[in-house]
Amino acid sequence: QVQLVESGGGLVQAGGSLRLSCAGSGRTFRSYHMAWFRQAPGKEREFIAISWRIGSTYYADSVKGRFTISRDNAQNTVYLQMNSLKPEDTGVYYCAADSRLTIATVVSYREYDYWGQGTQVTVSS
Repeated sequence: QVQLVESGGGLVQAGGSLRLSCAGSGRTFRSYHMAWFRQAPGKEREFIAISWRIGSTYYADSVKGRFTISRDNAQNTVYLQMNSLKPEDTGVYYCAADSRLTIATVVSYREYDYWGQGTQVTVSS
């Protein structure tokens, strides 16, 4: 089991940058695939990026080239560096973890067992 706590959200102008952090508890952090999702008001939770436990990464097309996910297993932390932010990036950003994902299920929020409480990101135009 893992508990997740996000931080780093805030208000930023379009074109700016933010770095989100997600701190995990437990000794088995490195055994989990770690992902970021976001949810805008009235919309379904949307996949952003994943850091597979083997170290590779995968991104949604909407953020590819602008966002970077990374993890530090020694610190039990996963990061999301967000550059060139757009107003449509606004939403609550969630960190998620699961140990049994496949390439076919990674983008579905229903497949993840563990979630953080979320952190608000607002991008003004």
